[in-house]
Amino acid sequence: MKLELGYIQINDIQFSKECKVENGTLFVDADAVRAFMYEDDDVKDWVKSFSFDIAKPGESVRITPVKDVIEPRVKVEGPGGVFPGVISKVDTVGSGKTHVLRGMAVVTAGKIVGFQEGLIDMSGPGADYTPFSKLNNFVVVAEPKDGYQDHKHEYEHAVRIAGLRAATFIGEIGRNVTPDETQEFETLGIKEGIEKYPDLPRVAYVHMLQSQGLLHDTYVYGVDAKRSLTTIINPTETMDGAILSGNCVSACDKNTTYHHQNNPVVAELFAAHGKTLNYVCNIITNENVYLADKQRSSDWTAKLCRLLDLDGAIVSQEGFGNPDTDLIMNTKKIELQGVKTTIITDEYAGQDGKSQSLADADPLADAVVTGGNANEVIILPKMDKVIGMLDYVDVIAGGHAGSLREDGSIEAELQVITGATNEMGFNCMSAR
Repeated sequence: MKLELGYIQINDIQFSKECKVENGTLFVDADAVRAFMYEDDDVKDWVKSFSFDIAKPGESVRITPVKDVIEPRVKVEGPGGVFPGVISKVDTVGSGKTHVLRGMAVVTAGKIVGFQEGLIDMSGPGADYTPFSKLNNFVVVAEPKDGYQDHKHEYEHAVRIAGLRAATFIGEIGRNVTPDETQEFETLGIKEGIEKYPDLPRVAYVHMLQSQGLLHDTYVYGVDAKRSLTTIINPTETMDGAILSGNCVSACDKNTTYHHQNNPVVAELFAAHGKTLNYVCNIITNENVYLADKQRSSDWTAKLCRLLDLDGAIVSQEGFGNPDTDLIMNTKKIELQGVKTTIITDEYAGQDGKSQSLADADPLADAVVTGGNANEVIILPKMDKVIGMLDYVDVIAGGHAGSLREDGSIEAELQVITGATNEMGFNCMSAR
C-alpha cells in the first residue's frame, strides 16, 4: 500500500461565517459544524446542546474533562473515506491521498462520562506534559440531555460521533487546499519485501488496543476491538483513520484518536524502513478482561510473529494494571518464538517512585521503554479561563478529595493530564 499525506499547516483558528483556510488560518462557521453534528440521530437523542471555543498555545486556558482529541483530515484520492466504518463506508483505507490539517485538533469535552477523563492546560507547568498544548484546538463542549447518567454508553457514543463529525466537517475545508508539505509512505507484500531487503531484519509493530469494556473501547473500521481476534493491518491503514478511540482510561496514557492517526511508533519504523530494517506490518491485538481471552489473543500474536518470520517486534500497550498481563503474555510468547521484543509502557510506581512499576513481569521482557511515572504529583496553577467545567477534578483518576484548591489551583497526579505518559511514546518523558 502507498499513502500520500498532504500536510496543510494551521497556525490559527478563527470563527467566521465562511469556512476556508487562508494564509495558515482556519476559518470555521460554528453553526455549520453544529448542524452537521446534529445530522446524526444518536447525537440528536443524547446531546441537548453544543458550545464551541478555541484554545491556542500559550493561553491561560484549561480544557476539562477531555474525552477525545481528533486531527481533521479529508480523503482526496483513492478508496475509502475518513473514519471508515463509522463516518465513511467500510472501505479499506491506507492508500491514495489524504489531506491533513496539521497544527490543530478537535477536542471534545463536557460533563463526565467515566471517572478516567482528563485535562489539557495550554500554558503553565501542565502544558509541558501534554502534546496538545502545542496545537490550536477547536473545542466542542457537549451538554447531555437529562437522564444521561443512566445511559453513559449511549452518551459516550453520541459525543464520540459528534467529535468525529466535527473533525470530518473541518477536514473537508482542506479538500481543495494545496498542502504545504507532502510525505509518502509505502509497505510491500511479504515476498516482495524479502526480495527487496534480503539482509535487513524483519520488524513488526504489535499494537495493543484498549478493549476492557465499560467505556474502555477501541474501534477498528467501526468494530469494537474486543470482538476481534489478533490480526494484521497495514501501517498506512492506521495512519489513515482505521483505528479510533472510544475509551475513558486514565487520561495520561489514553490513546486518543489523534494518537492513532499520528502513531509515533509507526512514524519511526517508516523512517527506518529500507535503511536499517524491513517494516513488515502492524499486528493489532486486544486487551480483554478475562484470562481465557488474554491467552487466546497472545497465542495468536505470537503465532503471527512466527508465521511472518519476524526478527523483532515493538510492543506497545494502553492502560495499566489488568493490561499489564496482556503486555507480558504477548512479550513472553513472542520471545519464545525466537523474536526479539521491545516494550513501550509507562509506570505506576507510586508518588515516591519506589513501588513496582508494572502489575506483571517476566525475565524475557528485558527491553523496556517507559513514558514516565503517572503517579508523580504536580501543582497546576489556576487558569484565567476554563473550557468545560471543573466539577470533576477531585474524582477523575489521579485526583483526590481536595485536588481542586480554593484558589483555583489543582494538586494531582500526572494521571489527570491528557497524554502525559503516553505508551506509544508520544510525549517528552522517559527514564533510564
